[in-house]
Amino acid sequence: MSGMTDPATDAATRRFPDMWVDPEDDPRGQWADPVGELETHWSYLRTYRTTLVMKCDGLDAEQLARRSVPPSTLSLLGLVRHLAKVEHVWFRQVLQGHHELPKLYVAEGGPDADFDGAVADPAVVEEAWATWRREAGAADAWLATQSDDDMGSTVLHHGNPTTVRDVLEHLVEEYARHLGHADLLRECIDGRTGQ
Repeated sequence: MSGMTDPATDAATRRFPDMWVDPEDDPRGQWADPVGELETHWSYLRTYRTTLVMKCDGLDAEQLARRSVPPSTLSLLGLVRHLAKVEHVWFRQVLQGHHELPKLYVAEGGPDADFDGAVADPAVVEEAWATWRREAGAADAWLATQSDDDMGSTVLHHGNPTTVRDVLEHLVEEYARHLGHADLLRECIDGRTGQ
């Protein structure tokens, strides 16, 4: 999925075996020094996206679809699908105004279709990652056209004004919240914890 090492075989060779990866091997850009408001928000978003990939790395379809505790439908696969939907709604529909685009995971039924449809099927896993990557890529392409001057631009969401800044902060918040869930879900699957 991401080319990372096998956690079972590389833990013994890490300098910090209690961490996900040694700091010098961390693929996230969290130690970058972004310049400006847009780049700062975008840097956090990219870091959290990479963390999502790390938390899911090395798991099969059954493990990714494994639910937390009944009656919750929360799973790592559900989080991938949910975050793809979040990127789609906020970047494509709200910020870019593409309301004609079909909503993601709604056709499967119910408000929690992104989680309910996260089943242990390799095709579902492949589709979820492809959709997430497509939506994150589309968001990045749009962000590349923006500047700090655009952060205060106003758009409407359900008839209420919101700024680009507020949307980016919400996306960072959304990822941060769900990566806390991902930490617990991954630990329940194979005991792996870490940054």
